Amino acid sequence: MSGVGSSESPESGGAGLAGAGAEFSGVGSTEPPVLSGVGSSEPPGISGVGSTEPPESGGGGSSEPPASGTAGAELGEREAWPEAPALRGVDEEVDAEAEGKVEATNVSEHASGEFAVPGGYGVLEGAPNGARRSVGIVVSRFNGAVTRRLLEGALAELDEAGVARESITVMPVPGAFELPLAAMALAKTRRYACIVALGCVIRGDTPHFDLVAGEAASGLQLAALETGVPVSFGVLTLEEAAQADDRVAKGAEAVRTALEMADVFSQLRAAAAR
Repeated sequence: MSGVGSSESPESGGAGLAGAGAEFSGVGSTEPPVLSGVGSSEPPGISGVGSTEPPESGGGGSSEPPASGTAGAELGEREAWPEAPALRGVDEEVDAEAEGKVEATNVSEHASGEFAVPGGYGVLEGAPNGARRSVGIVVSRFNGAVTRRLLEGALAELDEAGVARESITVMPVPGAFELPLAAMALAKTRRYACIVALGCVIRGDTPHFDLVAGEAASGLQLAALETGVPVSFGVLTLEEAAQADDRVAKGAEAVRTALEMADVFSQLRAAAAR
């Protein structure tokens, strides 16, 4: 309302008087009224209008910690946080990883040196001799560009070992997962001295690689254990297709392994019959 008898010009609304810190229009008084502490010459305790001191409560916009409560005191007395440990740079991590890969590639996959049995012991040892033997081959069509080369190497090795073409049976199957069943079926006919399993599994973006490769290996071993017919493992397990070039000789190696096991089993049966 308008101030009656006041020396100041009236203001509408009574709030925001410049320089006086008054909250309402003073009626009959030349001093600004206060809300708390009647007769006090100090500015009101709430957010002061026109005051040069920071307000006591709220702490908004103040550069000093709040005066109320223990949280402000604890914050003011808190010591500085310890410095974070220094982290290796990205370049250092890349260099360390590359160094580890270089060291890994320098490690040989196989131990060097020749194996020998000390003298004075009876020894049954087979040789990759294919004379008068029939051989079954199971080969997967999946990743055919690789398995075709495995098969070619295996057939060439069988020819070199003296196995006649008419004594070789090749059974193609869809993939590596089907190799154990096919090998088991051939072995159970008792027509073959040994079975050669050829396939290729290449790692992808899912766990499919591990499942197929693991089941193929365990299944082929099971076929050999259940039938007593040697089953050699000529399945490549690759990280990428380019690795096949250095490993296609695995087909010929699988043939030599199968023929050697067939020969030593033949010797064992002959020795047991004596």
